[in-house]
Amino acid sequence: MSMLWEYNKTQCSLQVGRFFGEVDGSVMASLIKMGMFKKVSLFDYQAMCKNSHHHASSARPLLSVFVLSFRFVLDFNFCGLWHSDYFQKKVDALQPCDTAYPGFMYDSSVREANSLIKCGRCQKMFVVQQVPDSNLVLVVTQASCDCSRQFGPILLQPKEIKYILLLMKSQKVRRRPESCHSYHPKENAKDCGGASAISMSLRLFAASLLFSVLLLQWT
Repeated sequence: MSMLWEYNKTQCSLQVGRFFGEVDGSVMASLIKMGMFKKVSLFDYQAMCKNSHHHASSARPLLSVFVLSFRFVLDFNFCGLWHSDYFQKKVDALQPCDTAYPGFMYDSSVREANSLIKCGRCQKMFVVQQVPDSNLVLVVTQASCDCSRQFGPILLQPKEIKYILLLMKSQKVRRRPESCHSYHPKENAKDCGGASAISMSLRLFAASLLFSVLLLQWT
């Protein structure tokens, strides 16, 4: 669910277009508790995540001052002092992964609601009204009561799914055989095998012997 909402003129206009739960988590949590919105889990099987695997290796040998100075002279570039394009930007290595992120479905049967949220020393009142002939919801809240300390924001950030068996996540469970069969009566061992055996052809041997005798007589 994505909400477009508007602050008062005294508030920051950059909040327009953000998810409502990120801006006011207290009201969004109350709407979920009242049944106006239902939380569901969505999955992305073509996501890209940062590579968090750390590989350890042996320590490199100590370098002398002469080697370090020589490498510094080779790597030093005067052009990089005034051109920032020559510096290499650090890019995070990404790898394919599966992620899950929350989503919220609106229940159109709830047309209007109002409630009070206790936030320490004050109470925050809000009124929700469904806009007729549309999928929009009008939410009016009390701006004088701040509930950010008691209620955190509801974020839509995806989380990586950690599989226990990485090699078995794409394999399905197969039904095992009820018994073992090492021999089948229709199997004929004479028709198969014997590829490694080497035998001499008598016809080819006799023909080659006759051809060699004839060559000796002609010469």
